[in-house]
Amino acid sequence: MHGVRLDLLERQAEAIGLPLEKMFVSQGSSNEEYLQKLTGHLLAYKARGVSSFVFGDIFLEDLKRWREDNLARLGLRGLFPIWKVDSRQLIHEFIALGFGSIICCVNDAYLDETALGRNIDAEFIQSLPADVDPCGENGEFHSFAFAGPVFKQPLPIKVGEKIYRPVEETHPGSVVSSPVCPLPGARQTKGFWFCDLLPA
Repeated sequence: MHGVRLDLLERQAEAIGLPLEKMFVSQGSSNEEYLQKLTGHLLAYKARGVSSFVFGDIFLEDLKRWREDNLARLGLRGLFPIWKVDSRQLIHEFIALGFGSIICCVNDAYLDETALGRNIDAEFIQSLPADVDPCGENGEFHSFAFAGPVFKQPLPIKVGEKIYRPVEETHPGSVVSSPVCPLPGARQTKGFWFCDLLPA
């Protein structure tokens, strides 16, 4: 959903100093395929003694429950360290700690292509419409972290081509309402803007 190149993901993990395990699904894959492959990976970790998995969810109850239910059926559990922390507090702390993150995808129900390639900073947060979560928790936008205290060195990146993809191309066979957990009066997503992030 972020549209980030695989080599950038690998460079990000290397710059942070964490191992990276990748899971691939076919283009236009179904939820069934995704769950089948995810289950295989989770069971492999369980066989190595892992019992819990950490998620950065903030307030989407349905998503948290989905994760917990899928883990529980395998005898595993989820940990949610920032659950119910105010997202405005989180984003201000994120910026104050010196993290650098760039917008790589936006939901057209809330933002347009002018948001692509912008750094998440105080100016960006102040520019957001009132109904956009500052952490993009409802899927209003996605970002790619390239710098911060957990990075051994910042990751040099540049913004490439910006492209638009209608919902039919990004979510085959489904209708996407926005936010992820629809609220009364939620906007209808017609598609997503992506920008190609490249190593500088």
